[in-house]
Amino acid sequence: MKTPWYKKLHWQIIIGLVLGLIFGIIGAVAGWGQFMSDWVAPFGDIFINLLKLIAVPLILASLITGVASLSDLKKLSRIGGKTIGIYLGTTVVALIIGLVIVNVMKPGATVPAEMREQLQATYEGGANEGMELAGEASDRGPLQPIVDMVPDNFMDSASDNRNMLQVVFVAILMGIALLMIPKERADPLLNFFHSLNALVIKLVEMIMVTAPVGVFALMADTITSIAQDNVSQIVELLAALGYYCIAVVLGLMVHTLITYPTMLKLFTPFGFKQFFSGIAPAQLVAFSTSSSGATLPVTMESVEKNLGVSEEVSSFVLPLGATINMDGTGLYQAIAAVFIAQTLGIPLGLEAQITIVLTAVLASIGTAAVPSAGIIMLVIILESVGVPSTGIALILGVDRILDMCRTTTNVTGDATVACIVAASEGQIGDAPGLDSIDPTRSDILREALDEASATG
Repeated sequence: MKTPWYKKLHWQIIIGLVLGLIFGIIGAVAGWGQFMSDWVAPFGDIFINLLKLIAVPLILASLITGVASLSDLKKLSRIGGKTIGIYLGTTVVALIIGLVIVNVMKPGATVPAEMREQLQATYEGGANEGMELAGEASDRGPLQPIVDMVPDNFMDSASDNRNMLQVVFVAILMGIALLMIPKERADPLLNFFHSLNALVIKLVEMIMVTAPVGVFALMADTITSIAQDNVSQIVELLAALGYYCIAVVLGLMVHTLITYPTMLKLFTPFGFKQFFSGIAPAQLVAFSTSSSGATLPVTMESVEKNLGVSEEVSSFVLPLGATINMDGTGLYQAIAAVFIAQTLGIPLGLEAQITIVLTAVLASIGTAAVPSAGIIMLVIILESVGVPSTGIALILGVDRILDMCRTTTNVTGDATVACIVAASEGQIGDAPGLDSIDPTRSDILREALDEASATG
């Protein structure tokens, strides 16, 4: 018997989003800001905390079992090389798309001088805080991101979700070590992590039952927080920054709806509808939580159960992507940097925009170890091209909404790369709708990537 549409998780989450949006607007008009903060927002916080609660054990268990299951270091090197190479490649493409759109649309030229001064005054405090943190980050040496990736106390790293890249490093290191010791010694520990992984997946299923309520609360609170009991505040912000928001969203849509589907069509057996239907729950959770890390459990469940990607590939590719793959964030940073320069009347030539690309690509790898990563790295990018970093005050008012959109792109990119790597390794199994796909494409890609890996 076919499951009714209203019982499917992604439709329930969509309903939660829409109802949260409506309730948030009503709350803003009625001046229910304090009520929302006291009685609605906590349910969203609980949902996010539940997802963050299992992030570290999920990454630890999935990466250790994923690496150890690769059977040899040669296979690990091959899959790891493909994963990192594709992640960096898609980030460069995203940045180029962002720069093309912002140079063609020129959204900075549309902001009135009076509104520019008002925005800078309103968000000056947030800008100053971002600059202080960015100053600390920019004072570090060029190899500091690598140093930060290696923890001196793993228990300390595991206690803070901002240190996720350190957890990834330790998990990969432990997985490699388990490959190198005798099987009879490794099996007891591997069995433990397999059990832990199964436990976490079951917890994900339990937590996702609460997703519609959590998403409703997050959306309602976001609207009232922006409005601050004054719905005209939303109108003013959207009027002043609407063109900039359109530029960012357009760039994210081009990358999400053109770049990724093109890669999927060329290198995997998946069609557009099948892929996006499969990852819809992860996209919706990413949109509502603005956190790739918090969405990771849902992303893994979606690609494995709905798209048939093997656990061996998903448990390696997706945790790595949640920490280093920031296509949406990179695209946003490129547009934001040029938008701020345009608003302040500062021309950026080709050399400056190439600097933006290089800085943002490097930032996508080292971001995880830096608190308030998106804004901090944007400040560093601005400083690298000679644009006053106080200009971030212009965009802080709409950053939360755009953060939701770019996180959705980040998660979609993670899932895309997981499908490509799985296809290249011949590790796409049974899942709904897979009987209608062309299995020959994965063989073609596998031969191409293996040849590239051997020559590169």
